[in-house]
Amino acid sequence: MMKTASLSFVLGLALLGCADRSVAPGDDGSGDGSGSQEQPPEPQMDASGTYRLNSQFDLATNMPGTSGSFVNGLIAATDDPDDPMSWVLDQMLDQMQPGTLKDILVGAKPFVAGYLNDRLTDLAPDLVGTITEIGHRMADLTKHFGLNEKLAVNTVDQTYIARVTADGVRWTIDGNTMDLAFIDHNIDDVNVDNVFISYDKNDSRLQIGEHTLPLPYGKLVRLGLVTAIIPSIDPNAHYLSELLYYQVNCTNVGTDIADALGFGSAAFWGSVCHAGLNQAANLVYEQIAASDSTLDMHLVGTARASDANNDYKLDKLQFGTWTGTLTYDGTDATLAQPATFVGARM
Repeated sequence: MMKTASLSFVLGLALLGCADRSVAPGDDGSGDGSGSQEQPPEPQMDASGTYRLNSQFDLATNMPGTSGSFVNGLIAATDDPDDPMSWVLDQMLDQMQPGTLKDILVGAKPFVAGYLNDRLTDLAPDLVGTITEIGHRMADLTKHFGLNEKLAVNTVDQTYIARVTADGVRWTIDGNTMDLAFIDHNIDDVNVDNVFISYDKNDSRLQIGEHTLPLPYGKLVRLGLVTAIIPSIDPNAHYLSELLYYQVNCTNVGTDIADALGFGSAAFWGSVCHAGLNQAANLVYEQIAASDSTLDMHLVGTARASDANNDYKLDKLQFGTWTGTLTYDGTDATLAQPATFVGARM
């Protein structure tokens, strides 16, 4: 009997120990028994940071106002039967003071223009082609107007706020791309603050809120002319006056006018030719736009955003598009499409 009671006591203690291990204090034993713990929340994607944007706009198609007609002064050099030398003579006459020599040239202009055109191969063999090329390339530059920007995104009261900074341009001529920083050409950066940014994680899209970029358009188009277009036509020229100087042999023009008229020296007529071409170049610059003119770009952007290295920070902005309007010289126009951009975290 004693052994039987002891055995029962031991078994009872064993069962009690098992019960203690299976139900923790405060646990009613109704759990699923899996032993799983609550998972930490997934990290949220962070859109803050600074991105380098490269945008491209078609300004030529819907450019408001009179800008874009700047080549009209040069086109005038090719639209008359007596051109281009009749145009050269017009530039010379505009530079001459009233007097006998000017009166003589005015009266003899049709004869002199024909005489000079007969010698065009010696005097200005490539002038017409050069003028046409300037027009084509300038149209291409404004149709593919590249703008470099920085998008600095910060978090303010759980809201993304950005500064947009336009700090350079990108030109592509003859397949060659060049990036020009404003600071290197005495042009101030264009800053716009308090631009709202939103990120939709479901669609992986970044939205850049409405903002206005007041671009120094006159300076930028002149910059494109002197840094991209003119050197691509003649590497020895950096200004339009130089390009025209190389296209027209004013020394020989002066000699031929002196021979044709029998009045004035070859040196005199040659100097008037140089002055006329310089004036023509200055006129074209004025027709581009005043140096202090501004193009206001009212923009809204959207792009597909991605995290390339899985650190929960957006790295790339792709397939970006801009929509909005342009304002120039008091006239508004819809921004032509396509207007695109790409971006990458700096």
